[in-house]
Amino acid sequence: MTKNKKILAIIPARGGSKRLPRKNILPLAGKPLIAWTIEAAIKSDIFDEVMVNTDNQEIADVAEKFGAKVPFMRPEHLASDTASSLDVIKHTLLWYRDKGVHFTDVVLLQPSSPLRNEHDIIGAWQQYITSNGESVVSVCPVEHPIQWTYKLHNDSSLSCLFDDDGKRSQDYEDNYRLNGAIYITKTSVILEKNEIMSSQRNCAYVMEAYGSVDIDTVIDFDYASFLLQRNK
Repeated sequence: MTKNKKILAIIPARGGSKRLPRKNILPLAGKPLIAWTIEAAIKSDIFDEVMVNTDNQEIADVAEKFGAKVPFMRPEHLASDTASSLDVIKHTLLWYRDKGVHFTDVVLLQPSSPLRNEHDIIGAWQQYITSNGESVVSVCPVEHPIQWTYKLHNDSSLSCLFDDDGKRSQDYEDNYRLNGAIYITKTSVILEKNEIMSSQRNCAYVMEAYGSVDIDTVIDFDYASFLLQRNK
């Protein structure tokens, strides 16, 4: 926890995952997927509250078992495929505000990033504090040069999206992508500017590929399981 700040960790966990049913509570290396994120958040010792935002009672029961708070169930209109993370966060902050609880900063931790650990959360928070920005988002190196990206047309022809002078892969500059693991934002940016990532002062926290595994499919899940078993 940080002096003069009140920090909320939000772990969003919708029950209706279509590509990987019951994804958030599937057993991964001995415990439910969501438990990895809950435990990392608690171990970081940064937060005044670690809460899970869900519309599903089974997920809520698992979340509370592993130490997270589930103070309310997500309303139906925010549990659809079209509901945005921003809408979920805003609803959560306003729910707490109605109860007289005001958080200065919010950290969004997706449960689909189980290999992001407490050290990553601490590192991202330190980057947030020292950068004096309005938000920090976790990124990882792009696996291949972005200059190798093409547009595929209906006739199967390709056209370059970037100028490419035929360099070797190691000769291109490094590029980074969002990995979805950590978003840190001032509460005012969310409620007043309607942004998760500040459009004015946003900084990056760089993570390695290992911690950046994002689970959306069975293949992702199997890969994360393999990495965890290998590193035991």
